[in-house]
Amino acid sequence: MHAFDWLNHQFSFFGLPVYWSDFLGNIFALATVVLALRRLVISWPVQILGSICLLVASLNVHLTGNAGRQIIIIVAATWGWATWRRNKASQGSVVVGWASWPVRLTLIAAMVLGTGVLGAFLKAMNWSFYPGAPWWMVLCDAWIFTGTVIAMYTQARRYVEFWFAWLAVDLVGVPLAVHSHLYFSGIVYGIFFFMVLAGIRDWASRSQTQVSSPVRSAVTVEPHVDNLAAEPSA
Repeated sequence: MHAFDWLNHQFSFFGLPVYWSDFLGNIFALATVVLALRRLVISWPVQILGSICLLVASLNVHLTGNAGRQIIIIVAATWGWATWRRNKASQGSVVVGWASWPVRLTLIAAMVLGTGVLGAFLKAMNWSFYPGAPWWMVLCDAWIFTGTVIAMYTQARRYVEFWFAWLAVDLVGVPLAVHSHLYFSGIVYGIFFFMVLAGIRDWASRSQTQVSSPVRSAVTVEPHVDNLAAEPSA
């Protein structure tokens, strides 16, 4: 493990102290969003690498909820990777579309209830930030964890709502990262905000090429030549 100790070291990023694990994890995270926007299967292994780095960064500043969500991401990304590969193999491209209203309402309920239950658990165990951390900090930690789980699920299912889930995470993630002294994470979360908006527009327009209503099933989108060239053959 000593070979990876340098991930716990800090360097100066325009005057801000930044962990190498935080820096590299967010670089991989940025790449993941770009690749996901283009519906490239390779986005999943890149996401796994980024989550490993961010797991180390979160443990450095005692963000238990955030560290736990990185483990969830790694597990979910493995499933999503397999799901997207199967979908591309059967359809010739990655299929995207809107979720039905019952699914949407279920996701919203899961977000609210999941945040409350997880927040209460983290508070009771003193596993978020530090012992006696205020409720608002603990609930923010729980919100990001729950939102990430929902985002990973909807991404694997290829729902356009996946981008909205990440948007909800970003709105809380920026101030929380800055408050936790993960400055580079805060900067990247801010960049994510605009990338997520682009993702919503792109996936929504593709899903509407053959379907006018968001409650209908997903549609197949013809892949671009450059996308096929960029994806792994396996």
